[in-house]
Amino acid sequence: MKKVLPIIYFLMVLSVFGQNPLPMPEEGRTKSGKNAYQVQPVSFEQVSIDDPFWNPRLKAHADATLETCITFLQDLTPRISNFEKAAGLKEGKMEGVSWDDSDVYKVMEGIAYSLVKKPNPEYEALLDRWIDLVAKSQEPDGYLNTYFTLNAPEQRWDDMGNHETYCGGHMIEAAVAHYRATGKDTFLNVAIRFANHLDSIFGPGKRHWVTGHQEIELALVKLYHETGNKKYLDLSHWFLEERGRGYGKGGQWTDPKYGAKQAQDDVPVSEIKGTTGHAVRAMYLYTGMADVAAEKKIPAYVAALERVWDVVVNRNMYITGGIGSAGHIEGFSADYDLPNKEAYCETCASIGMVMWNHRMNLMLKNAKYADVMERSLYNGVLSGVSLKGDRFFYVNPLETDGNHHRQHWFGCACCPTNIARLIPSVGSYIYTTSEDGIFVNLYMGNQANMKVGNREVELKQTTNYPWSGQVQLELNPKEKGRFAIHLRIPGWCKNYGLQVNSKAIKTPVTEKGYASIERDWKPGDKVNLDLSMPVELVAADPRVRANIGKRAIQRGPLVYCAEEIDNKNLESVIGEGTRFKTVPGTGILDGMTLIETGSGSEKLTFIPYFSWNNREPGKMKVWINTKDQ
Repeated sequence: MKKVLPIIYFLMVLSVFGQNPLPMPEEGRTKSGKNAYQVQPVSFEQVSIDDPFWNPRLKAHADATLETCITFLQDLTPRISNFEKAAGLKEGKMEGVSWDDSDVYKVMEGIAYSLVKKPNPEYEALLDRWIDLVAKSQEPDGYLNTYFTLNAPEQRWDDMGNHETYCGGHMIEAAVAHYRATGKDTFLNVAIRFANHLDSIFGPGKRHWVTGHQEIELALVKLYHETGNKKYLDLSHWFLEERGRGYGKGGQWTDPKYGAKQAQDDVPVSEIKGTTGHAVRAMYLYTGMADVAAEKKIPAYVAALERVWDVVVNRNMYITGGIGSAGHIEGFSADYDLPNKEAYCETCASIGMVMWNHRMNLMLKNAKYADVMERSLYNGVLSGVSLKGDRFFYVNPLETDGNHHRQHWFGCACCPTNIARLIPSVGSYIYTTSEDGIFVNLYMGNQANMKVGNREVELKQTTNYPWSGQVQLELNPKEKGRFAIHLRIPGWCKNYGLQVNSKAIKTPVTEKGYASIERDWKPGDKVNLDLSMPVELVAADPRVRANIGKRAIQRGPLVYCAEEIDNKNLESVIGEGTRFKTVPGTGILDGMTLIETGSGSEKLTFIPYFSWNNREPGKMKVWINTKDQ
């Protein structure tokens, strides 16, 4: 396996609880069965992406992102070595912090996703070797965490802020991904034994536990979907219900900088009205709540999620879809407190926004959630990885004096490893289906196979989005029949055109942000959507003091910024009457659409925000001064 040169340096035994390693699904369910959301996601396994925008990103992920992460995990940091020690193959203590195992699991998940579309015997063998290490590191009772096994076995389940369930949750997600990618149950059996271990200790009538960093909640629901064993869903629900009732204990809760709010443990989850604390933890909490709310039909959870969504999106979200303005707690400060230079906007938090808003859309079939998902994905997430795929941002500010740069790795490497698993699974966010229709949520070139009720449909999407608003869908149902196509009309789009087989649909039915066409479809039918995509000047809410007298540039789903390499004076001003023109990018920005205005010393060039810091280092600004300030 090739190395990335950085600039900086068997089947498991039966569970002790008497359950077979891979339990039979409960009556009426099958493994990989449907979830209980209003609509079903079409998994990336059913989608083959062929898209001028996403192809380079997927190639960079395969060629550089995974290789960079693998090199750091096993060659340049002790993360894999820690598992070798815990497995009894080496002597020594665990090196690092208690959540380092999670980085290994996230990369394993990303590798598993990559195998689905691009079989790679070398990667599959690597996963087999790592899985063997993980399985041998698991203790006889199912516990799994190299830090506590090697360094502090007497402190297992002693401090709720120690990330034991966080690591375990990422392990479960990776195991499910591996099982679905390869059909091998070796890793899934490890996950089941760990989940059984949790269930033996925690739950009604057992020990109280508040997860210091949420993740296990959504992971247990995934395990429930894969195995059909309802106790995992019930345990996830129980973990959620533990919050806000005074059960939180440990260093995090006594630290005045953090406290219960840092882990969203200040109120019961059904009573949440605003967002607090660590942004990534909040996103994982809300994602888990949505999963459980759908499965268990809990209206109070849904209402709480709708309330907190309004607070997050309309008072605490940056134009890039990033969240978390306070670096000292890696999270939320006060409503409308959105500084630009000091913005934290952790890449993992934007990934969390994609996950949560995807779930909200599954639950409520409202395009406004897909709008936020798209904004976070194209701006807040993609800015977190370089165009070559080998450098990463942990923090994503909206302005810098030239001292903020991507790195190959971080001491806390959650962001590179989270990128490693998000990018190859992006196809999962394009489509959802109901019994009588297909919802198109994201626009990117692909060919997908899905079911509408019992009808098999092949759908081909062709587009140059996000550079162009023209999209064509070719439908090929296996049999002619009636169903609906629901196309998301993005919130940023003011005008659009819609055609079926070259015939204009002048007054399409629209509901909750979707334009719907219901008809008898036959193989070869084509739908053409033309989204108007002018350059726009965007004003912030006047309560955002940092942006008074400033404007941002947006075109389609993309937020733009000005870099020093293109602009002599980043203090130049723009106004409501400013004329913009689009121009093609060159060099590493080849294929992109850039925006220009003015001339001479007043000329400004804007590039997509996700692409900044890929050339020479220098200053950068998203929010530009206006003439009328």
